[in-house]
Amino acid sequence: MQKCKNLLVKPTKRKRMKIHKSVSRKQESIHRVAEEEIEEGFCLKNSAPSHAHGVQPLGNLYLNPSPHNSRNTGLGNLQTLTDELVLEILGFLGGTHLGVLSIVSKSFYVFCNHEPLWRNLVLENYDGGFLYNGSWRSTYVATYKPSFAVSNIGSLGLKVRDFYSDYLFQSWLCANLEMKPEWLERDNISRRKGISVDEFVLNFEEPNKPVLLEGCLDNWPALEKWDRDYLVEICGDTPFSVGPVEMKLADFFRYSDQAREERPLYLFDPKFAEKVSKLGSEYNVPEYFNEDLFGVLGNERPDYRWIIIGPVGSGSSFHIDPNSTSAWNAVIKGSKKWVLFPPDVVPPGVHPSPDGAEVACPVSIVEWFMNFYNATKKWKKKPIECVCKAGEVIFVPNGWWHLVINLEDSIAITQNFVSRRNLLNVLDFLKRPNASTLVSGTRDRINLYDKFKNAIEASFPGTIDQLISKTEERKAQQEKKSFWESVTDSKAGAFKFSF
Repeated sequence: MQKCKNLLVKPTKRKRMKIHKSVSRKQESIHRVAEEEIEEGFCLKNSAPSHAHGVQPLGNLYLNPSPHNSRNTGLGNLQTLTDELVLEILGFLGGTHLGVLSIVSKSFYVFCNHEPLWRNLVLENYDGGFLYNGSWRSTYVATYKPSFAVSNIGSLGLKVRDFYSDYLFQSWLCANLEMKPEWLERDNISRRKGISVDEFVLNFEEPNKPVLLEGCLDNWPALEKWDRDYLVEICGDTPFSVGPVEMKLADFFRYSDQAREERPLYLFDPKFAEKVSKLGSEYNVPEYFNEDLFGVLGNERPDYRWIIIGPVGSGSSFHIDPNSTSAWNAVIKGSKKWVLFPPDVVPPGVHPSPDGAEVACPVSIVEWFMNFYNATKKWKKKPIECVCKAGEVIFVPNGWWHLVINLEDSIAITQNFVSRRNLLNVLDFLKRPNASTLVSGTRDRINLYDKFKNAIEASFPGTIDQLISKTEERKAQQEKKSFWESVTDSKAGAFKFSF
């Protein structure tokens, strides 16, 4: 799951599964295409099961001697609805009604057993935690058991013949696809080890550029201690935030060991250090990020630090960090793939609303890689990419779009911060007309600007005025032409007068 941020992320509609062939061969099986793409780097995970209910991509229908699609016949008059709309309607039903509806036809059996429907039911009904039981449907039944009918309906795991749906198939594919090697090989981020704070500020923080820092965590006890056994021992029954629910670590690890879904749950807790003080004492903020001006607000500051624990495939789809802050992310165990775009470049497949309050993006991270990653190869402004490994820290400048996916079971710490280099940006963000919908991590969204500005002026008198003055001077220097520019034609490179 994603940390609290100023953007409400919504999934876009899935693309139809593409047949990369000429029109005259559009009846080619998608499975055959898949085999060809495996040679280019696509492959399923070694332990990937077949689709639980036999769903096939729509392209396979063209190879079937019979034009029969049980998806349509089983829906009757509802067959004209898109798969997304059918599932949207089913999302209004409870477990009992889904169970009863699943015996109406083979088609309804498949739709009513779509795992995200049961996942939503579990997360909506069991905010106090749950024990994952191999599937979301089984988890719901084992935890709730509303009736004998629901606990038995659909439990046979039937595979339906001749059921074709790109939407349902791609959900399975995204959950079981290995990351393609070429998605991981591009590493064009600046890497530094042992640089001074002044170098960091001059070369990266002031120009607002990402950097990967090595050797910053060498003195962290967490780097050696934090594995799952240690964390379970010291955290005990303490509940942590996992999306919309609270879970004990042992229960979360039980889930992460079994889960195979396109959007795995992500432990993302902003109060971890308050809940278990030992966690807060076993890491230190790297010296490059010691200045955090939101600290002047004391307990009223917005959420700013999180422990992040997630299985392979979990992560955060494209977003910009909250309140125009910058951030650092330190990997303690595992590794993460990062893709970052500068503030003036919206990632392909991502559609922010005009006011910035919402952003639509692909349903899952793997889906973005499948459908949009290749487009970036032709862009003049290519994304900054890297794999951040255990012991490394990435600096994410304010305003940068970024996507993160765990390549292994991972544990990390991340913090958002405000320094003098970013203070004016944050103040401008907090005083926007629609700040009440954009500001996050605090209950008092409306008054945060006034509180923060007054606290800065009380703690650091004159700082805001000095920063404004420096910014205006910098702009004036950039706009002022040099003598050489004034006497030459910058486009043609010729003198504007002759001697």
